Amino acid sequence: MGTTRFVFAGAAVIGMLATSAFADDMTGMITRIDRLNNTISIQQTQKGTVGGSAGGAGALQQYKAKDAAMLDAVHAGDRVTYSATDDTNGSGTLTKLQKQ
Repeated sequence: MGTTRFVFAGAAVIGMLATSAFADDMTGMITRIDRLNNTISIQQTQKGTVGGSAGGAGALQQYKAKDAAMLDAVHAGDRVTYSATDDTNGSGTLTKLQKQ
């Protein structure tokens, strides 16, 4: 009975770690919005203090909005948190967008 509890506890921990790895939101600044094509360009900001550099910028990425209404509340220059999926053609689909 003790072994069974240990196995179930281990499986629960692994499940929680896997879910949190996929649910990590990114942060960035909007550089361009094309409302006609439902696309947005976001300059991703680096997290943490890797290398001790102060506030460097990450890669510029263009995303297609899952829903056009997502782009209504934001403008170029806004800092946002977002989630996106990667598509095979090099762009991504924006699944969540929230102004900071």
